[in-house]
Amino acid sequence: MAPAAPDVVENALLDGRVRLRQPARGYRAGMDAALLAAAVAPRSGDRLFEAGCGAGAVLMQIAARHAGVSLTGLERDSVAAGLARENADLNQSADRIRIFDGDVADGFRPLDLPPFDWAVSNPPFFDDPGALRAPAPGKQGAWMADDGLSAWTGLLLKAVREGGRIVIIHRADRLADLLTLLGEKAGSFAIRPVQPFADEPAKRVLVQAIKTGKAPLRLLPPLVLHDRSGAKHTPEAEAILRGEAALGW
Repeated sequence: MAPAAPDVVENALLDGRVRLRQPARGYRAGMDAALLAAAVAPRSGDRLFEAGCGAGAVLMQIAARHAGVSLTGLERDSVAAGLARENADLNQSADRIRIFDGDVADGFRPLDLPPFDWAVSNPPFFDDPGALRAPAPGKQGAWMADDGLSAWTGLLLKAVREGGRIVIIHRADRLADLLTLLGEKAGSFAIRPVQPFADEPAKRVLVQAIKTGKAPLRLLPPLVLHDRSGAKHTPEAEAILRGEAALGW
């Protein structure tokens, strides 16, 4: 039996340049998706792959930011994958966005696709069910990596060509794991911490790796999301959310 269609809301991203339909309840894309989309800089003609694309928040924002880029998403939740296809139509990008139904655990080979120039992901933040209170059913797939973080990094390493770039946003406390797992076949790491406030530790990290890269690791200045002025975001974070700025490496 096909999954029931969820109640859907429509949100405006990038100052209205992107319309995103996503479930009214359960997991909804937000800041992490916006930062991941802002952290890639593909050239026209590049091909980009996203593992676990959900309703397509990252793909739609990349499509709006970068003309001439071909985008492919993989999503195991058939309802989310259907919404991603709807969103591609809604944003007049269906001619360059493809969504595949499939599980990260199955690897890259079943997709029968050539390797990409970019591979990106916002993997589930937990892979130990005992590490947190069980999330609501609608958030389970987005929060819990059933096959561990290694399944996600392994897929990304297979999905990208030699010299291609991998970009991941994840919890800051998993940075060592990310470097270890990606370091099996990639290098030239660049790391950007993401801090809630300038005087608080980073809770997220953006990590870029180059497959077969050999350059020294670079630790970049942090992105600070909020200040104590009462504004919702810092000017830098607000410019990124509006699509007026990107996160360079």
